[in-house]
Amino acid sequence: MRLTRRLTTITKGIKQQILEIRYSGVTNMFDVKRVQHVAHRRGFYELVIYLEEHKSEYVQFILTGTP
Repeated sequence: MRLTRRLTTITKGIKQQILEIRYSGVTNMFDVKRVQHVAHRRGFYELVIYLEEHKSEYVQFILTGTP
């Protein structure tokens, strides 16, 4: 699967994927590399790319719950 668009905001799908990983409790959500690894294992490739390109926005979402 190849993504051709750049994601600048957290989409509903990405938010759902983040929350699924958070609720699973398998990793500290501030360990971005580990979250990427878990996302990749679960097939959340859009999230993997988003974390690579928008780390500060992701951390802001984890801290505040606001995309």
